[in-house]
Amino acid sequence: MKFVVNRSSLQGTIRIPGNKSATARAIVLGGLAEGTSRIGNPLPGFDSFSIAQMMRALGAGIDTSNPDRWVFEGVANRPRVPACVLDAGNSGTGFYLLAAVSALIDGVSVVSGDYQICRRPAQPLIDALNDLGAAVFSTRNSGTAPLVVKGPMRGGRTALPGVNSQWLSPLLIAGALTPEGITIVEDKLMERPYVDMTMSWIRQAGGIVSQRDYEEFTVPGGQRYRGFEAEIPADWGSSGYPMVAAAVTDSKVTFVNMDPDDFAGERAYPHIIRAMGGRVTFENGGRTVTVEGGRELQGLEIDCSGTPDAVPALAVLGCRAQGQTRLKNIEASRLKETDRTRSILEELTRMGGRFQETPDSLTIYHSELKGARIDGRHDHRIVMATAVAGLMAEGETIVEGAEWAGVSFPNFYEVFTSLGADLRRLESD
Repeated sequence: MKFVVNRSSLQGTIRIPGNKSATARAIVLGGLAEGTSRIGNPLPGFDSFSIAQMMRALGAGIDTSNPDRWVFEGVANRPRVPACVLDAGNSGTGFYLLAAVSALIDGVSVVSGDYQICRRPAQPLIDALNDLGAAVFSTRNSGTAPLVVKGPMRGGRTALPGVNSQWLSPLLIAGALTPEGITIVEDKLMERPYVDMTMSWIRQAGGIVSQRDYEEFTVPGGQRYRGFEAEIPADWGSSGYPMVAAAVTDSKVTFVNMDPDDFAGERAYPHIIRAMGGRVTFENGGRTVTVEGGRELQGLEIDCSGTPDAVPALAVLGCRAQGQTRLKNIEASRLKETDRTRSILEELTRMGGRFQETPDSLTIYHSELKGARIDGRHDHRIVMATAVAGLMAEGETIVEGAEWAGVSFPNFYEVFTSLGADLRRLESD
């Protein structure tokens, strides 16, 4: 499938779907807990359903028939040996989470995913699980999926490089169900908002976790997760695409039901747009946000250590800004479905974007974009960011792989067309 995009202005009010990362954590914890859990406003994306299916394979009962509220009958903290390969699909979060959860099982599991998952680095998590008493190895001896995981892990002490929080969060969740508990030493932890989110969901399920200066994390062993009820907040990460679209075009878009106290680092989007000279207003205690375009934006330096998933959308924003915009601390963005820094640089270059790249930074220069044919690279954030770029570009932009927007923003097309975007969705040639 492809998007065909032309220059547009947007007007209207929208509600953003539930947070992808929070939904993932709620599925795993609801599936592990004893008793019944219910979560409202879950994200019905591809990754969510992949994670739910893996948790079902471990014995959880998960009812997703009501799109507004999912119900879980957990495994009472005792996941069973799966009868099949645990297939994460395209979900990196699901792959890493289930690698750790399956290490709790007294038996052998195989955890894998699609071709992108089979390229994503897992060696630090493999090493940590082995330190904690599991026996884990990569079938290709490459530090990547497929992984064979034999448990149960006992717990203990381990260390992780801090570049990717997706190696830490699984250990925090699984550590509570080990006999000994775990202590993890982190080296220069990035993506801290995601770790804060993980700890909050652990506590929501009745668990105990603590940290010292984001350098050492402790989870006591022998705990039991209990059923809970919770609402998934609107996804600030998904909101970034229509927010950036409004800022770079002659538009006015209002976002309702946002949570200004959410853990997601991407809640910085409206503040970044305002700092660049965009018009942003907050009402209802910050739960209603309006972004208006038509103003000249100025480049600035943005620290992406807590928001690596924002790099593609911010690169589009930087193309509109006068001068230069520098995104720093972007290393984690290179460890996602694709090397997102490299991917967005190459695709926006097709449209006339000008960039300078280092391993940990991306500098974007003011660029007059022109329509082009874009490879979405099977990466939802590249697909959505380049579609937004097409809204301000001269001429027609064609984005291949449009269906991948469904990973995190299933109604991306409907939301944008409801705002007046000149956006068509067609079957690929």
